[in-house]
Amino acid sequence: MRRLLLSNDDGVHAPGLKALAGALENHARLRVVAPDRDMSGASNSLTLTRPLALTALDNGFYSVDGTPADCVYLGVNGVWEERPDLVISGINHGANLGDDVLYSGTVAAAMEGRNLGMAALAISLCGQRHFETAGRVAASLVGAAENLSLPPRSLLNVNVPDLPWSEIRGFRVTRLGYRGPASRPIHMKDPRGRDRYWIAAVSENADDAPDTDFAAIEAGFVSITPLQTDLTRHETLNDVQGWLDGLSHA
Repeated sequence: MRRLLLSNDDGVHAPGLKALAGALENHARLRVVAPDRDMSGASNSLTLTRPLALTALDNGFYSVDGTPADCVYLGVNGVWEERPDLVISGINHGANLGDDVLYSGTVAAAMEGRNLGMAALAISLCGQRHFETAGRVAASLVGAAENLSLPPRSLLNVNVPDLPWSEIRGFRVTRLGYRGPASRPIHMKDPRGRDRYWIAAVSENADDAPDTDFAAIEAGFVSITPLQTDLTRHETLNDVQGWLDGLSHA
């Protein structure tokens, strides 16, 4: 039976993580390692300034007083002798579409798995109601994962419409869309009159063309986007070299 490592960024007690484990428990041997609190937006950060505590919970899950990437690092890289075959992060409480992947702790947990040599999926529900649907999607993908070959340092970002299973129209392979410029922070005063700022909600979509993840979700399809950890803009290397050569001879 395959060995799966489950993690998330919403915290070890999140309903989405419980739903994911419930959907997969009959398909594989599970190890669940997740943050002890909500770490949404933590991205790929690792805790380097203090040691980490790994705590066993009554339900068999493990909590870590750190980030999603910390959890996967500990779950894969030496705390247990057996390494997992696949890392699955989720089910996130909300979408991870377009630019969201740059900030997402859900995607970061999957990415840490890929960085450590594991196959990895990040699964997000574009809402907070139909976790059972996202769990069925996860079980379907895990069942077929052995037949998928991805290049090194790549992973799948999966977003599921917040709909009953019967209303899902199918699966689409997509590219990332992107959102418009970030909104201004929300200014407020604390009870002592001091200035405080909330990060604003995500901005409107700037690219939701038919082949994007945004469009797939809007149309009722599960969106599957292959991601890579190489952020190099390869097609501009010659342009930047030419610009640099011009500076050198100025």
